[in-house]
Amino acid sequence: MPRQIFQLKMSVAGVRPPVWRRVLVPAGYTLDRLHRVVQHAMGWRDCHLHSFEIDAVQYGEPDPDGDLVLHDELDVRLDAVLGKGSRFSYTYDFGDWWEHDLVVEDALTADPDERYPICLDGEWACPPEGIGGPVGYHALLAALSDPTHPERVMLSDWVADGFDPTFFDPAVTTTLLRRFC
Repeated sequence: MPRQIFQLKMSVAGVRPPVWRRVLVPAGYTLDRLHRVVQHAMGWRDCHLHSFEIDAVQYGEPDPDGDLVLHDELDVRLDAVLGKGSRFSYTYDFGDWWEHDLVVEDALTADPDERYPICLDGEWACPPEGIGGPVGYHALLAALSDPTHPERVMLSDWVADGFDPTFFDPAVTTTLLRRFC
């Protein structure tokens, strides 16, 4: 039987302009591998906790000492809990609370001559880690766009020199996905 590929669109919730990615991933991936895909496709550094919510069930890395009850993401294949049209969420960094909306846009047959995962498209750079969630990111964008903004210098310290919030390159992202996922 040919391998199935899911076309996923992932968007950071609560930010404008939209930060999103469209990727192709094997449907046989487990949720822990999808976590790595989200991290590298979006541009996060994987320094914080995360969880998925699919049909009101929480998945992630179980912590026996933690308060959050999570089903183990290592035990769950995408094709066992998702299909074409499925919508679910991924939350990264429980302090800044970066929520991502994900949708399985299509289920395709794998091209035997292609390597997966692949980033097809996307827009805008990933928000910086530790900026304070969507509210902090909007404050950063406002400061970067106004040279006279009173918090420009302080907020600019959160980003690397040359940070361009409008820049995104799917080819570079595909290289990262193939190397680390």
